[in-house]
Amino acid sequence: MTIEEIKRQIGQSESAELEYKSAKGGFPDSFWETFSAFANTNGGIIVLGVKEKEGKLIPDGLDEQQLAKYKKAFWDGAHNKSKVSATMLTESDVKEIDVSGNSVLVFHIPRAAYDLRPVFLKKNPFGNTFRRNHEGDYHCTDQEVRLMMADAESQGHSFDSFILPNYTIDDIDIPTLRAYRQRFMLRHDNHPWNNIDDMAFLTKIGAYRIDRKDGNEGFTRAGILMLGKSESITDQICAPWYFVDYQEKLSEDANVRWTDRIYPDGTWEANLYQFFFRVYGKLTQLLPTPFMLKGIQRQEETSAHIALREALCNMLVHCKFAERGSILVVATRNSIVMRNPGGMLISLADFYAGSRSICRNPTLQKFFMFLGYGEKAGSGADIIRKGWEDNGWKMPVISDRVQPEETEICFQIGDSPNTELDTTLKTTQKGQDTTQKEQDTTQKNQDTTQKTTQKGQDTTQKILEEIKKNPSISRDELAEKCGLTSDGIKYNIRKLREKGIIKRIGPDKGGHWEIIE
Repeated sequence: MTIEEIKRQIGQSESAELEYKSAKGGFPDSFWETFSAFANTNGGIIVLGVKEKEGKLIPDGLDEQQLAKYKKAFWDGAHNKSKVSATMLTESDVKEIDVSGNSVLVFHIPRAAYDLRPVFLKKNPFGNTFRRNHEGDYHCTDQEVRLMMADAESQGHSFDSFILPNYTIDDIDIPTLRAYRQRFMLRHDNHPWNNIDDMAFLTKIGAYRIDRKDGNEGFTRAGILMLGKSESITDQICAPWYFVDYQEKLSEDANVRWTDRIYPDGTWEANLYQFFFRVYGKLTQLLPTPFMLKGIQRQEETSAHIALREALCNMLVHCKFAERGSILVVATRNSIVMRNPGGMLISLADFYAGSRSICRNPTLQKFFMFLGYGEKAGSGADIIRKGWEDNGWKMPVISDRVQPEETEICFQIGDSPNTELDTTLKTTQKGQDTTQKEQDTTQKNQDTTQKTTQKGQDTTQKILEEIKKNPSISRDELAEKCGLTSDGIKYNIRKLREKGIIKRIGPDKGGHWEIIE
């Protein structure tokens, strides 16, 4: 970023990618929280030496000595692992500039590479990791931190390559497998895999894997997601939050919620293969020049069709299946919106430049590539852009969001202002927010129940330990050692006796407790 661009930025109010910090009282500790937040989100600019008050920018009036001191404080902290876990900045990212006669320090914080995230403070990612949302920094939850860590390890140990224990061929939907193999044969005529049995084929494509390190073998999460039965996919050890949803809204009647919908309603096996081809067939008919199918061969396919196919494939192979939320496609007369859980592993700038290709689910990507879909060379953005440029339509808009973490791409079909798209997005977001609140409430209740259960188990264990040490211990002594009231001890003793875990031998005075093994 040039100094001129920075100066133009400084004229703006604080935003998701711009933060002002006063340094009158010294180098602010909150600087590092914003540093972490920008690095873990989409990058941003920190201006040190200015505060924003009631929409006005008030400079601190820093002198040369203070500027030099704060530069040193930054670099000392940036290279101190006790302060921050990673430093992405170079000398050119820290600039001293003059704005209206006042000197300030400007720090350009880039988005950290996926394998460096989370960027955290104080040597402990839990409780010390931040992200940016709107104009503020917020503490990441432990779950958000774990998901970032999983992304960092995704290339060496991808989520979709995990071997699922106790899964068998019965968890594969055979009609889906037959359809996949037929498409594979049409694309790869005379391929040696066309003549091998199903299990050998599933092993070749990565749906079944043998781990040579530990000797484990079995169906991979990717294989079940792509070709599995619905109940096998949503099992707790595979992808319990998995939900695919296509909503078609072509009616002009506001009371009609949708004119068609594809979701797991029990009438089909809702795996990724079936969802992809069912939805793609619907989407192609929405374009001004829909192509026809001759058997399963494409005819009259335009660059816009290819763009939609690429975007749909990208949505599925880059989805964070461990994250709550649904894979959603919403189609109206003049718009198509695709949304998936999980943010982008690369920055939007890198995506549009086509300079890097990093896939969250490389095995799933390989499944689609075997059929001729999806790009691995980083050209996905060019394909999507070309499809809309060829028609003279407004470029698709990609959003990389946090809370919830999700990626969205919006296609506008035609040239007219799309108020329908705005309404659709708001309605869909409201519905998802309600669903998310319900899920959060359910999870909170589950967590409370779990904590209560665990607390009860800990109390029981403590009582039994004290009885083992001293079988003649009195209830009052137990209450004191376990930190409970007399009534609390009576309650727990009664429960233990009812369950047959302990019994009393002899009278209350002079008797003793016995643990029944």
